[in-house]
Amino acid sequence: MTPTHTKKQKRDLFWFPVALVLFEFAVYIGNDLVQPAMLTITHEFKVDDSWVASSMSLYILGGALLMWLIGPLSDRYGRRRVMLAGTLYYALTNLLILFSVNIESFMLMRLLQGVSHCFIGAVGYVSIQEAFRESTAIKVMALMANIALIAPLLGPLAGAALISYLSWHWGFILIASITCLSLIGLFRHMPETVDLGAPKEPIRSVLDHYKTTLRNRKFMQLALFSPIIGLPMLVWIGLSPVFLVKDLGLDNLGYAKSQIPIFACLILGNLALARVSGKVPLGQTVHHALPLVFLGGLSLLLAGLLPAFTLAGLIVGMSLLSFAQGLSFAVLYRLTLLASQAPKGVVAGAMSLIMMFMSAISIEAFKWLYVSAHLPWLCFACAVLAGIYALLTRPVMRLAMQKNDPA
Repeated sequence: MTPTHTKKQKRDLFWFPVALVLFEFAVYIGNDLVQPAMLTITHEFKVDDSWVASSMSLYILGGALLMWLIGPLSDRYGRRRVMLAGTLYYALTNLLILFSVNIESFMLMRLLQGVSHCFIGAVGYVSIQEAFRESTAIKVMALMANIALIAPLLGPLAGAALISYLSWHWGFILIASITCLSLIGLFRHMPETVDLGAPKEPIRSVLDHYKTTLRNRKFMQLALFSPIIGLPMLVWIGLSPVFLVKDLGLDNLGYAKSQIPIFACLILGNLALARVSGKVPLGQTVHHALPLVFLGGLSLLLAGLLPAFTLAGLIVGMSLLSFAQGLSFAVLYRLTLLASQAPKGVVAGAMSLIMMFMSAISIEAFKWLYVSAHLPWLCFACAVLAGIYALLTRPVMRLAMQKNDPA
């Protein structure tokens, strides 16, 4: 992009992130609105509560299914075309799930809905990085994250209201409607950031790019490190509808209220990042977040040790980790994306694939831990994750700031 834009280009640069974040909001609320209703859905299909967390892990796993393909497709055929196709696909899957006849068909549709994650990480975010300068891109992504994070704030409240007064089917109708609004905005305002007139590389070169990217030490360390800060939050989203209600005795409204401080801290962390972006060296906020990670892990440890402190410790610990995640994730995403000089669609695809697999496997592992050993051990495990992240931050960030390898 040149410094001087036409009036239409400036308008598109404003409305494109708005339309993209509306799609991101729809994808996120596809989890946060549905999870509170999962106890009702499992009862309706006459199955046990172990399916509750599986809804989320399959939704995330779906995001890994085509991640390897979506990024390279957008490199070859254009970000805009692929993004529009993905948005339409998500709207359709939210309508098709209404016809589920049993829990297996419902879960299959959750897996297929999850494919929509591919278009956010491997196409949408890359387009933002290509359309804006570095400091502006980080600000835009941080502000987009704040808007998208209204989903986990509103989702539990809306989900609780939904199952109290309406059928769960209406949630998917609402999500499909929001997605259609996003589709209109993207169609009108999304710029094409790929030179479609450039010579197309042979398909085999895509595999070569993946090989060089996955052999890149800096990329792999960042791609494996970056998701760790968000794993406790994913565990909270996936399992808190069960343990807050069944173990800690909260009702639907109490469950919804418990989400507010956690996601409010995530939003505040993103706002803080947007405020200081461009004013401090890239990566500095990741180091600034470390004391919060340590205190959050300590609070989760105490939540597991002291039954009277469990609820408060969980909320305080998750809130501190959420603020740290807000300060860190957009920076870690950019550092990982720039760690390899392969085509950005390939890099984003490889990065998102790793993140999605880590997330889905972690949720299933933590679900097994919770079912087998109950809530205290779940708290201990989340505290261990915080400790691992804190220990790895300095060496990984030292490597991240080194000059890129050619790969």
